[in-house]
Amino acid sequence: MNQVPMTAAGADALRAELNELKTVKRPKIIADIADAREHGDLKENAEYHAAREQQGFCEGRIQEIEAKLSNSQIIDVTKMPNNGRVIFGATVTILNVETDEEVTYQIVGDDEADLKANKVSVNSPIARAMIGKEVDDEFTLQSPSGPVDYEVCEVQYI
Repeated sequence: MNQVPMTAAGADALRAELNELKTVKRPKIIADIADAREHGDLKENAEYHAAREQQGFCEGRIQEIEAKLSNSQIIDVTKMPNNGRVIFGATVTILNVETDEEVTYQIVGDDEADLKANKVSVNSPIARAMIGKEVDDEFTLQSPSGPVDYEVCEVQYI
């Protein structure tokens, strides 16, 4: 199986969700199913069918998280010496050369990507363009409205 890169924070978040599902949600669903069974005929018992459906979603998510964690390669950039190069997990401040607009992104795994939190997937076009660059390097990103030039201002391993 291919190893999937993941930040330490992303792995911790998945572990916390897995723990919540196994220790809180799963027992509640089991109790809901038992309670619904006491109401009688299961064929026409909407509560029972809803609880069973919830159980299916919960068990599916547990399996999905366990698979992701088992195939993950956890990379903690805080333990690496900062050589100024953009790598997976780095937090990068870039400057749009034309508009002088600065933006900061963290390069993370596919499952952790959240543009609202300025976390971009390592497989996104902007992350692929930044990987390997150093401070003061320029790169061009092909956007739908045409090429855009950026300059790397700062690289942090936080």
